[in-house]
Amino acid sequence: MRVKTGVVRRQHHKKVIKAAKGFWMERNRRFKPAHEAVLHSGQYAYNGRRIKRRDFRKLWIIRINAALTSFDLSYSKFISKLKANKIDLNRKMLAEIAVKDPATFKSIFTSLK
Repeated sequence: MRVKTGVVRRQHHKKVIKAAKGFWMERNRRFKPAHEAVLHSGQYAYNGRRIKRRDFRKLWIIRINAALTSFDLSYSKFISKLKANKIDLNRKMLAEIAVKDPATFKSIFTSLK
């Protein structure tokens, strides 16, 4: 007697169709287009997570640079001075401090000189 994949295949198809819920036209009804769309959407999501990190780093740098304009210092010189003085704050924290607590940011700046 040969073994058929009826139950397993049905489960796989249902899983893919469920993942394709909300997709456009036949991509949410037929297995092959749905399967291709789900594979592509997974790749877009993976890439999007990396792009999100890139975008946030850009935002933090812009915020730090904006806070430094009142001190007449460029971002790159500020970061090199931080490293020279062994102040180990990442860009996310520096940006938060610059936006929410300018007095603390000023004290960090004055400690560099």
